[in-house]
Amino acid sequence: MSKLIIPQGYKSCLELYQTQIAIGKLKRIFEDHLSKALNLKRVSAPLFVEPHTGMNDDLNGIDRPVSFDIKEMTKEVQIVHSLAKWKRVALHKYGFSEGEGIYTDMNAIRRDDEIDNTHSIYVDQWDWEQIISPNWRNEDYLKQTVIHIVNAICDTAETLAESFPEINSIPHRDVHFITSQELEDRYPNLSPKERENACTKEFKTVFLMKVGGALRSGKSHDNRAPDYDDWNLNGDILVWNNILNSSLELSSMGIRVDSKTLDKQLTLAKCDARRNLTYHKMLLNEALPLTIGGGIGQSRLSMILLQKAHIGEVQVSVWDDETLAGCKSANIKLL
Repeated sequence: MSKLIIPQGYKSCLELYQTQIAIGKLKRIFEDHLSKALNLKRVSAPLFVEPHTGMNDDLNGIDRPVSFDIKEMTKEVQIVHSLAKWKRVALHKYGFSEGEGIYTDMNAIRRDDEIDNTHSIYVDQWDWEQIISPNWRNEDYLKQTVIHIVNAICDTAETLAESFPEINSIPHRDVHFITSQELEDRYPNLSPKERENACTKEFKTVFLMKVGGALRSGKSHDNRAPDYDDWNLNGDILVWNNILNSSLELSSMGIRVDSKTLDKQLTLAKCDARRNLTYHKMLLNEALPLTIGGGIGQSRLSMILLQKAHIGEVQVSVWDDETLAGCKSANIKLL
C-alpha cells in the first residue's frame, strides 16, 4: 500500500518542462564533479545478468529480481538490482590501477520496494566503483570518500542555483559521522527510521556507518546482503529534506568485502550456498581487486536539489490510483 505525504502549502519551484531542463543540467554537472573527485571514467553497464554468475544483488537479502526468458538462447536472465558486483569484475577486466575507477548509469526494477514520496519500483542511480590498496581499506578512507561525494553534491547545487535561482537548495557540506550502534544508543526507544530522522534533523548531513550487522539489541539497523559491502566499513549518506520534514537517503556505499570478510558474512547470513557462484568463487580466491563503491540516486538527488515533494516529479514510473488522485488534487505534477 502506498503512503503519500502532501506537504502543507507545497508548490513546485519549477514548471513541468523547466523541471526536465533542470534534471538534465543537474546530471551533467554532477557527473563531472563526481568523476573528477574520485578519478572515475564512464562505462556502459548491463540491464540484466545471468543468475548463475552471482552478479546480481539482493540488496537487503530478500528482494526478488524481475526475471525473463530469452527465446533465442533458452535461458533466463534477471534485471539488475544494482551493479556492485558487476563493477568489481569490470574493473578487473579493464586492468585499472589503484585509485582509478568507473561510474555508470544504473537502471533497475525493484518490485518489492515500497511506494511513497521517495520510493518507486523504478530505480535510477549513478553506480561507481574505485580500486583501492590494502592500506586504504579503513574507516578514514571511507570517510574521506564520503566528504568528496558530499562536496560534489554541494558544488552541483551551487552551480545549478546560478541557472535556477528560485530553487537555491544547497545541502550542508559538514558531514556528521555516526555508527548504527551509536544511533541506537542515542535513541533507544525509536525505530531505525525515526532515529535517522532525529539525527539528520539535528545535523542536516549524516553518514550512518556500519549497517548490516547485529547491534547490541540483537537487531540490525537495516538489512544488507552479505556479499558486497563490508558491514564494518559501509554506510548511507543522509540529508535533511525540508519539504517532507524527514531524512532522505542519497547513497548507500562502502568498502567492499575481501575474501575474509565475505567468508565471515556469508556464514553469519546463512548464505553459504553462494560460495559456488562464479563471482563468489573469484572473490574467495582473491582474483578480484579490492574496491570501494556505491550508488547515488539520480531521482533522489534531483528531488532534494530541485525541492520536489514526490519522486514522480523527477522520474517516470507507475503509481497506484490513490497516489495519482492525491497528487492531482495537490497540484503535484507527476512526469
